[in-house]
Amino acid sequence: MYVILVYDISIDSGGQKVLRNVFKICKKYLIHIQNSTFEGELAPSQIFQLKNELKKHIRKDKDSVIVFKSRSKKWLDKEFWGKEEDVTSVFI
Repeated sequence: MYVILVYDISIDSGGQKVLRNVFKICKKYLIHIQNSTFEGELAPSQIFQLKNELKKHIRKDKDSVIVFKSRSKKWLDKEFWGKEEDVTSVFI
């Protein structure tokens, strides 16, 4: 399954630690494409693992994570407006 994950972490007391942990967890599963945005192919079991790892750190009253899922990347059009930094384009 193709996944786009976006998070918003409140930077208050303890927020930096949450942000650091969330970033590291997302980086284990997905490709970091921009600030708090990640994308990549994941199996349903990997999505389940990712969710469980993130739930340990996300504060339900302050932080949010949005996951967009599609059966395949081919069903999504990626269009850049402004500065284009497609890190996946450097792979051969």
